[in-house]
Amino acid sequence: MKLSCIICAYNEAPRIGAVLTAATGHSLVDEVIVVDDASTDDTAAVVKRFPAVTLVSLPANIGKSHAMVHGLRVSRGDTIMLLDADLANITEQDISALAEPVLEDRADVSISLRKNAYAIHHFLGLDFTSGERVIPRWLLGNVLHEIEHLPRFGIESYMNSLIIKKQLRVAVVRWREVTHMRKAEKHGFISGTLSDLSMSLDVLRVLSPVGIIRQNYRLLQLARPRLGALTK
Repeated sequence: MKLSCIICAYNEAPRIGAVLTAATGHSLVDEVIVVDDASTDDTAAVVKRFPAVTLVSLPANIGKSHAMVHGLRVSRGDTIMLLDADLANITEQDISALAEPVLEDRADVSISLRKNAYAIHHFLGLDFTSGERVIPRWLLGNVLHEIEHLPRFGIESYMNSLIIKKQLRVAVVRWREVTHMRKAEKHGFISGTLSDLSMSLDVLRVLSPVGIIRQNYRLLQLARPRLGALTK
């Protein structure tokens, strides 16, 4: 199976280099695509330091859900790895740990559980909002028109609904050292909190609070045979 890695980025110049270093040239990754969602910083310039990376530059900021569609349309792999651009301490071994359950047919989907995921996610053993996943291309390939109508940050909840509908095998990969930078750290407390609130409202536009609880429960049922078995 060919594996395409898609990274959607907006103003991630200080952070995206570490992610690209881990993913570019990895033996399991056939191509790396960065969708620059109209960044106003030097994100594109950092990406251009990695000649093997395909850079898709968008003229206007359209949000993660829609940016991902652009990445999917230019990707060639039958398996897709999705990575956030603001990860810290990520290594080639972490990339391998996320990819191998799917590439080795031990799971249909893998989802990361980062070191600094919220306590409730560690308690449950699953982060349903995680942006780091490996999925089969067919899961999203036929619904790109639906993704284009999602809220800016509704893609993870939408993917979860598809995973549940298709009853796919889910592997939770515990990243012991990998963290991601929260918006309050990037933009300051007030601006970051407002951004987090906006993202939460996007999720609620896809699912009601009761729907979120049900979705978590169903994902856990799909993941439970593998919980704790895959660690980094």
